[in-house]
Amino acid sequence: MSNRIAESELLINTDGRIYHLGLRPGDVADKIITVGDPDRVEKISKHFDRIVLKQRHREYVTHTGIFQGKELSVMSTGMGTDNVEIFLNELDALFNVDFNTRKPKERFLKLEIVRVGTSGSLQEEIPVDGLLASTSALGLDTLMNFYSFPQLAGEQAFASMVMEKLGLGFTPYLAHASPELLHRLGSSLLSGITVTCPGFFAPQGRQVRLEPRLPLLLDQLSSMSFDGKKMTNFEMETAGYYSLGKLLGHEVLSLNVLVVNRKKGNFSENPDLAMDKLIQHVLEKI
Repeated sequence: MSNRIAESELLINTDGRIYHLGLRPGDVADKIITVGDPDRVEKISKHFDRIVLKQRHREYVTHTGIFQGKELSVMSTGMGTDNVEIFLNELDALFNVDFNTRKPKERFLKLEIVRVGTSGSLQEEIPVDGLLASTSALGLDTLMNFYSFPQLAGEQAFASMVMEKLGLGFTPYLAHASPELLHRLGSSLLSGITVTCPGFFAPQGRQVRLEPRLPLLLDQLSSMSFDGKKMTNFEMETAGYYSLGKLLGHEVLSLNVLVVNRKKGNFSENPDLAMDKLIQHVLEKI
């Protein structure tokens, strides 16, 4: 039985580039730093000793180069787990699918992927400009409803409790960081469980002109914990990274600059300075 992937399932342009990322096999290193904001790619790659590739297609910007003898790529994904889903599937295909035969390669290559992003603190004691490693992520989006994603009994019970307490019409999911990357890059940082939301305003309990359906979301989530870890911050991608990373077999870690404190209602006076600090930390440890 052929395991050839049909043209309609994995889109490859006539120039040999994968459809959304606009990249060919060999364009990306197996150590990858990801960011949401396309403009942040250059803020990282400017530290490289040299850059060997620059490519931009849609919101996906890629710079590949050499930093202190290591080949690294920096890639932007845009915001949200929908973009992350496209990004990770196509990134994996660049390494683990033969574009000529359209079949999965016999030898699997495991990637190291470190997300560098911004986030909002859920806990009053976690300061603005703090740097946090996400040990786990609670997905309040529905991405994993479309994949077979295994959950342990305790994870299932926790997700069901969250669904019931928040009054959601779907079951959330829980996914975890790579232990190896967490030890190497996150051991000196704050840590906790990141809540991944399918939007920035009502899905994170914000109100401008439209009233959220879940007005107590902030207080409810900040009071929850799993396996002794509190819900520490809100953002829009980490659960997608961790769940798909696990399914695809890659090592993934999400690191966050906490630019707002939702409990105190304050915003960083210099978020770029805090982001630069996190970037330096990642480049030293990756």
